[in-house]
Amino acid sequence: MTAEVVSLGCRLNIAESEAIRGFLADAPPTVVVNSCAVTAEAVRQSRRAVRKLRRDHPDARLVVTGCAATIEADAFAAMPEVDAVVSNTVKLLEQSWLPREGGGLGVVTNDLTPPPSRGSDQGAAERRRVGLHTRAFVPVQNGCDHACTFCIIPQGRGKSVSLPIVDVLSAVENAIILNSTKMHLDAPSARPGVNEVVLTGVDVTSWGADLPGDPKLGDLVAAILEKFPALPRLRLSSLDGVEIDPLLFDLITGERRVMPHIHLSLQSGSDMVLKRMKRRHSRAQAIDLVQRMKALRPDIAIGADLIAGFPTETAEMHQENVSIVRECGIVHGHIFPYSPRPGTPAARMPQVDPVRVRERAAEVRAAVAAERARWLASLIGKPAEILAERDGTGHAPHFASYRVPPDLAPGSLVSLTPTKIVEGILE
Repeated sequence: MTAEVVSLGCRLNIAESEAIRGFLADAPPTVVVNSCAVTAEAVRQSRRAVRKLRRDHPDARLVVTGCAATIEADAFAAMPEVDAVVSNTVKLLEQSWLPREGGGLGVVTNDLTPPPSRGSDQGAAERRRVGLHTRAFVPVQNGCDHACTFCIIPQGRGKSVSLPIVDVLSAVENAIILNSTKMHLDAPSARPGVNEVVLTGVDVTSWGADLPGDPKLGDLVAAILEKFPALPRLRLSSLDGVEIDPLLFDLITGERRVMPHIHLSLQSGSDMVLKRMKRRHSRAQAIDLVQRMKALRPDIAIGADLIAGFPTETAEMHQENVSIVRECGIVHGHIFPYSPRPGTPAARMPQVDPVRVRERAAEVRAAVAAERARWLASLIGKPAEILAERDGTGHAPHFASYRVPPDLAPGSLVSLTPTKIVEGILE
C-alpha cells in the first residue's frame, strides 16, 4: 500500500480525493480521511473512519482533511490515531502532502483566505489527478457566500471562489485524458475517451460571480460543450434553483448532452421554514421551476436535498415537506434529519424533539421511495443508454440504476431495455 484515500460527503470531496491520491503517488504508506461536516452524523462518521483506518493500517501515516477537519482542526489533531491535519484551504497544494523533516506531514490551519493563485493550484491538482472513476469529476467552484442558518459548510470552505473558464476547460481536458488512460489500462477493449464529465462544487450555480464580467454557469456549460463536441454526457451536481440562469435553463431542457438529472438544493417544502433557514426561494418558485423543466424535457429526473425536523417546524410545516416530494416528483432524495451544528443560528432556535425529527425524516424518505418506485416502474420496457460502473451496475442519463452485462467494460455506454426491477435496480 502507498496511499488510501477515504472520501466522505459530497462529489467535490470525491474529486479532491483523486487529486490527493495523485499527490501521494510516490509517498510512504499514507491513509487519508477526506472528512465531511454537513451534519453531526457526518462528523461522527469521519471519526469512525479515522479509527477504522488506524486499526487497518497501524504503521501508515494517517492524515485528516476536509470540512470536519477544518472546522474542528484541534479536535481531530488531538485524536491519538491522527498524525496530521490538512485544512481545506491547502489540501490541493502539492507541498501540503510532502513529507517533512522529522516525519511530519501537512499543516493545521483555519485560515480560509483563498490562495492567491487558486486557479493555477487547481490546474496542478488536475494534472496530478488519478482516474479511478467511470466518470470524470471536475471541480469548478469552491466555498459559499450565503448564510443559511443551518449550515456550517462556509466555515469549512470559505468564500466562493470560481475557476476561470480557461482553467475549467484545461481541467476537463486533463480529467478526460487521465481517466481515459486509466480506463484503457483497466479494460483495453473499452472505447477510448471518457463518456461523462461531472461538474462539482460547494455552490455550483454561484460559479462566475467573483470573475471579471460576471459570467454565469450557463456560459461555462456552453463553453465546455463547444470545446468538447465529442463528449457524450455532461452532468451537473447540486444546483440552487434560484441561481439557474436563462442560458443554463435552456441547456438543461434542450441540450441532449446535458444529463436530464437535476439535483436541487430545496431543503424544505414549507415557506416558513425556508424563511427561517434564510433560503432565497419559495415553495411556489421551486414547484414552478420543476414544472417548466418537465414541460420542455419530460424525461428529466428530479433530485433534492430536504431537511426534516428543522427547529420550529410544526406538523403542518412537516406535511408541506412531505407534499413537495409528490408535487415535484422527487425520485432522487437526500433526506437529512436536522441536527444542530454549534455556531449556526439554527442551533439557537427552539428545537424539535429528536425522536420526532427521526420520525419525520422517515416519512419524507417514504414519500421519496413511493415516487421513485412509480418512476422506476414507468421505465420498464423503455430503452436507455447506460454508462457502466465497476460493480456490475450502470446509470442512465436520468441516473436510474441498471444491471449491466458482466463482460461490459467500465465506463462504456450500452443501450439496455429493462424488463423488471430487482431491489431498486432495473434489469
